[in-house]
Amino acid sequence: MKFKNVYFINGTAYAGKSTLVKNLANEFGGIACEENYHDELQDEISREEFPYLHYTKDLRDWHDFVRRTPDEYEEWIDGVSKECEILELRILEGLCKSEKPIFVDTNICIETLRKISDKNHVLIMLADPEISVKRFFERPDREKQFLYRLLMEEEKPKLAMENFRQCLARINSPKRYEAFKGSGFNVILRDESRSERETMLLAAQMLGLM
Repeated sequence: MKFKNVYFINGTAYAGKSTLVKNLANEFGGIACEENYHDELQDEISREEFPYLHYTKDLRDWHDFVRRTPDEYEEWIDGVSKECEILELRILEGLCKSEKPIFVDTNICIETLRKISDKNHVLIMLADPEISVKRFFERPDREKQFLYRLLMEEEKPKLAMENFRQCLARINSPKRYEAFKGSGFNVILRDESRSERETMLLAAQMLGLM
């Protein structure tokens, strides 16, 4: 199935995907599917079909979440991404009946995007991989601050923090960055000197909206 009126924004963390999706929707009178929009189906998932998404539902001690090795964390992240893709596609099949343009902050992988979308309806946004590791706890959202508190409660908080940063580095590796960059889709690199509106207008041109 090809999604004709859907515009997919993928890429790395801290690249500005969520902000861009909101700004594009506002500018072009569209629908914004913001980060983790698949959460609306969380109550419908089963452990058998979605074991990785169900992991946090089954978790009894959240300290175990931050104690995982980089290998375990990477496997979980990749598993979650694949399961989120299933949920995203279910939601989009319903939304695409609308005549409005739909802008999606997506987890859908590059291979799938090539099958379901035209090339000029996909945009990749990239930030330096190190930003995701160094600045992870700078954002004030509750989830990140909750994880920070868990790490500080560990018997050896410095070692716990270093392990978690290694987990973050694994899923924000230069290899993953280069895979996005070489995907064949249009790419916008994070640029602190560019305003949100300038980024939105650049993206709109790349997506054929202007």
